[in-house]
Amino acid sequence: MFEFRVTAECSRTGARAGEFITPHGVIRTPVFMPVGTLATVKAMSPRELDEINAQIILGNTYHLYLRPGAEVISAAGGLHEFMNWHKPILTDSGGFQVFSLAKLQKITDEKVICRSHIDGSLLEMSPEWSMHMQGVLGSDIAMCFDECCEFPATHEKAEQAVKRTTLWAKRSREYFYAHNDTNRQALFGIVQGSVYDDLRRRSAEEITGLDFPGYAVGGLSVGESHEAMYHSLDVLNDIMPKNKPRYLMGVGYPLNIVEGIARGIDMFDCVLPTRNGRNATVFTSSGRLNMRGAGYAGDFSPLDSECDCYTCRNFTRAYLRHLAVTGEILGARLFSWHNLRFTIRIAEQAREAIIAGKFPEFLEHFTQNFHDEHNGNEA
Repeated sequence: MFEFRVTAECSRTGARAGEFITPHGVIRTPVFMPVGTLATVKAMSPRELDEINAQIILGNTYHLYLRPGAEVISAAGGLHEFMNWHKPILTDSGGFQVFSLAKLQKITDEKVICRSHIDGSLLEMSPEWSMHMQGVLGSDIAMCFDECCEFPATHEKAEQAVKRTTLWAKRSREYFYAHNDTNRQALFGIVQGSVYDDLRRRSAEEITGLDFPGYAVGGLSVGESHEAMYHSLDVLNDIMPKNKPRYLMGVGYPLNIVEGIARGIDMFDCVLPTRNGRNATVFTSSGRLNMRGAGYAGDFSPLDSECDCYTCRNFTRAYLRHLAVTGEILGARLFSWHNLRFTIRIAEQAREAIIAGKFPEFLEHFTQNFHDEHNGNEA
């Protein structure tokens, strides 16, 4: 039920256009995947996600394990049925949340012992736990349990995370192929190594040696510079298999997406579009805007004249600024709607450019026109 094929490739960069066939549909890459942490993409209904052409969304294993719990989702028939989303779903392993949210008590090669960030209850998590839980969720793509270390990390700390990530990938793979439905779910391996070239190469060689259907790059977008991220991707570009999808975890900043695509990345995810939307910050073709700025109070132009989303086709900056400063719920929804569509559209435009043989021109145009600044006067 799973097949990935590269349909076009840029001869001057590592950019690829591809198709990944899953039980719930074909994912056309490059693709940005909205994050639905708690079985919902914040402020968006499944119908609205379909309208903005979201091809695949994410669910979070750790959060869904805590609420509503495996029993409820299993009784509902899996995550697709529970949230009424019938396109592909990817679930993360829960590992990142263990290290970023939960109060870590102890970590060994065997398991992680931590306390819930909700009620402080004691939790024990392992590769086997993660594979079982993702099997219950019934996602199309499951992720290996891994150790993501903080940034900055010493070489010694990052090396320990690489060793444990490989160990846990082997255990994840063994449990997955013994217990999960491999006709309905694919398991991706994760490459770690922080910003150390030798560790990135080592991790990539070890993880790709286990022959997963796809591979993710973890441990980036955690505080390192854009240049350090791009360098790590350059290091990996020639090591990662050409015939498998590549997923850059937790990256959704527009410039990072286009630069990632230029380095052979096929899949991206991030909470940034909706998180920024709830805070009245939006991405546009010219850069980032803070819509609380007083300069927009009398601006009756669309948010982004080049965007095809519902927000840009129907509302002015003046109205949207009014929603922002008055704290209206509709503002958070419309900003999130736009940000998600804008980010999804970046991947769509990159794909079109790759197929047309014009990706370098697209890359140059985007990077020259997208400015990382808040326009308009601050309120």
